[in-house]
Amino acid sequence: MLSINDLKTGTLFILDDNPYEALEVKHLHMGRGSSSIQTRIRNLRTGQVYSRNFKPADMFAEADIEKKPVMYLYHHRDEFVFHEKGKPQNRFPLPESITGEIQNWLKPNMELEGLFFEGTIIAIKPPIKLDLKVVEAPPAIRGDTAQGGTKTVKLETGVEIQVPLFINEGDTVRVNTGTGLYTERVEKGKT
Repeated sequence: MLSINDLKTGTLFILDDNPYEALEVKHLHMGRGSSSIQTRIRNLRTGQVYSRNFKPADMFAEADIEKKPVMYLYHHRDEFVFHEKGKPQNRFPLPESITGEIQNWLKPNMELEGLFFEGTIIAIKPPIKLDLKVVEAPPAIRGDTAQGGTKTVKLETGVEIQVPLFINEGDTVRVNTGTGLYTERVEKGKT
C-alpha cells in the first residue's frame, strides 16, 4: 500500500478500481491543521485528468502495470493500429481517446511503450525525444527577430512547432514529446 508520502510525479496507483498516474504532486501544510497533498492525476483507462486533494489517512494500492514494446502501424479513421513487437499478427486498434496528444508524434513502424493493466492496453508512451523531418518551413528573413527569432514549421507527422530561424525544409530536428518543444537540429537537409 502507498501512503500520500509515496505519491510522486509518475507514480502509478489504484483509486476506485481504476489505474491512475500522478502528474503533479504538491504538499500543503495549513497552520495548526494537518498536512495534505494537492494532486493532478490522470485516469489511465479514460485519459481524463482530475485535480484531487488527499489527506494523510488515504492509502492506495500500487498499480500492477506491465510495460511491453509495441509498434505503431497506421491510422485509419478514428483508430490507430499497433502490434506487439515481434508479433505482427497480434494487431490491436486504439481509439483517439487513448492515444490523446501522443498521436502528434506517431510515424509508421515506430516503437513505443505499451502500458497493460489486467491484460488490457490502457496507454502508450512515445520516446522522450524523437527525431522528425521538417516538411514545411517559411524562409527566414534577415533581421526578423521581433518574435524572438523563432518561426513555425510543419513536421512529417503533421504537427507544427516553433523552431529557431536557421531551421529549413528538409532538416531533421529533435523534439521533446512531453513538452512538444524543439530541442536541437540533428541533421541539416540537403540543398
